[in-house]
Amino acid sequence: MSPLIVFSHLRWNFVFQRPQHLMSRLSADRRVLFIEEPVFEADTPPRIEARWEGVRGFEVEVLVPFTPVDAPGFDDAQLAVLLPLLAREFARRDVADPLVWLYTPMALPLVANLRPRAVIYDCMDELSAFRHAPAQLRQRESALIACADLVLCGGPSLYEARVGQHPNLHCLPSAVDPDHFAPASLDDGDPLAMRAVELQGGTPRPRLGYFGVIDERMDIELVAALAQARPDWQIVMVGPVVKIDEASLPRSPNLHWLGLQSYAQLPHLLAGWDLCLMPFALNESTRFISPTKTLEYLAGGKPVVSTAIRDVISLYSGAVRIGRDAPGFIAACDAVLYETTEIHATWQRAAAAAVAAGTWDVAADRVRGWLAELPVAVPADTSATIPALRAA
Repeated sequence: MSPLIVFSHLRWNFVFQRPQHLMSRLSADRRVLFIEEPVFEADTPPRIEARWEGVRGFEVEVLVPFTPVDAPGFDDAQLAVLLPLLAREFARRDVADPLVWLYTPMALPLVANLRPRAVIYDCMDELSAFRHAPAQLRQRESALIACADLVLCGGPSLYEARVGQHPNLHCLPSAVDPDHFAPASLDDGDPLAMRAVELQGGTPRPRLGYFGVIDERMDIELVAALAQARPDWQIVMVGPVVKIDEASLPRSPNLHWLGLQSYAQLPHLLAGWDLCLMPFALNESTRFISPTKTLEYLAGGKPVVSTAIRDVISLYSGAVRIGRDAPGFIAACDAVLYETTEIHATWQRAAAAAVAAGTWDVAADRVRGWLAELPVAVPADTSATIPALRAA
């Protein structure tokens, strides 16, 4: 099969989510090259470091460019260095007629010289609404949609916003690897389980936990209000702090910020929680999000309380309790922690059904079907689009 070249704004070893899950599974069928954004390295010749990353027996080759260009991401200022650098790496690997998969429209100028067999845009978020988004991102996305052969949307809200923009548009919500998070798969003697005890074992119960990126999408005031309103509850926050000042995070004896933890560590931390939190702000950056962690929490056998995120309500309202403001969020946590056995059994059935319907294996099979339907006789020609982008 044609190799798959992936350009991603997310690094492979950052929070493990949609790109890693899908690309790992697709690598069972074809070669996958995962291109990360450049790393700035002053006063040294540009180079690419390559490594293999494996998940459950699947292997993806990750390529990391290092350049002396001090510009963020796949900025146009990087093009003069990246184009020949990547061309050399692809030639070494004898890459021909690839499929090109983009998670960020900013990488589109790197596509033309590849003469791809097809271009796929996986729109997992409304990136233009995020803090520090490049000014030309919306224009670049319009150009990408115009030349793409397949466009995927990370949730119902994104899909509804883009209906009519592309003839081959599909909704592919985030999914879960249920075996990874299933309580039955955990071993108390595992070093990761022992590490979880070190991180939070001395913390009293009940424990309410969150894992994921902590950035402008997080309702920090809600987290502070929850900790203040229930000082006997322990709030465990797991994840990297990005694009916000770490000094701005609320501090209290019952708030525990554990930082970035590995994907392998998460199920062991989750096993020690009584309730999972999704305290997202309701703003432009969260209008279209479809949090991967929803199903991961449920697969771990834990109840979930979320703010009123549209995709969470439309996809998981039967399994997730919703708090529409701070008092409502705290009340929902109260209700879940002290619910009856009968109500808990009803929740368990809803949670199990949601997890069974949304696995990454099923999602990858859907992608395989869409890729198989793409025309393959004539490679996609993006050359007419690129000069205009470089001049923008």
